[in-house]
Amino acid sequence: MAREIEPLYKVLNEDATPYHGGHGKWNTHGTWMPPIKGDLVPCKSGYHLCRKGDLVSWLGPVIWIAKYRGERIDAPDKIVVREARLVKRLRTWNDRTARLFACDCAERAIRKYVENPDPGSVEAVRVARLYAKGESTKKELAAAWATAWVVAGDVASAAAWAAARAAASAAASAAARDAEKDWQTRWLFEYLEGKRK
Repeated sequence: MAREIEPLYKVLNEDATPYHGGHGKWNTHGTWMPPIKGDLVPCKSGYHLCRKGDLVSWLGPVIWIAKYRGERIDAPDKIVVREARLVKRLRTWNDRTARLFACDCAERAIRKYVENPDPGSVEAVRVARLYAKGESTKKELAAAWATAWVVAGDVASAAAWAAARAAASAAASAAARDAEKDWQTRWLFEYLEGKRK
């Protein structure tokens, strides 16, 4: 039975070298990479690609749509294949959208998991969003983040206690983690598909 075709992704540096480990340089003109010889082993041997639901765990500077052919091994957070090629660079993923996505995730975490958010943290996210849109300076961004770092210890401590309470129920914790990853994936793809700017 043929495997259902799904979109796959590869995260690279600007120079087409692997961002999350590995070596060499990927072909960016659509040709197949040389076939991998020997066993395919996640994190050791083979071309590593992301499924849609894996991508939020592997973000980096450049995201490409990728294809594969031949043997494939599915791991929990990636797939490993013998042959792969890059098809199209996602130009919707850039410094601006990466910053905005990070701000969205931070704002959601503060709103959802911090009972009394510190104004410095909220302000840091607000200024970071303005900076991503070109409406704030690097100096203003640095000042906002410096204020946020002063209270980061208190926020981290509160988050650690919240995590400890959630860990008391492993099923609830796993369900919450999965729900958060699902939200992040949906939100990320709104940026990647150009629905959010």
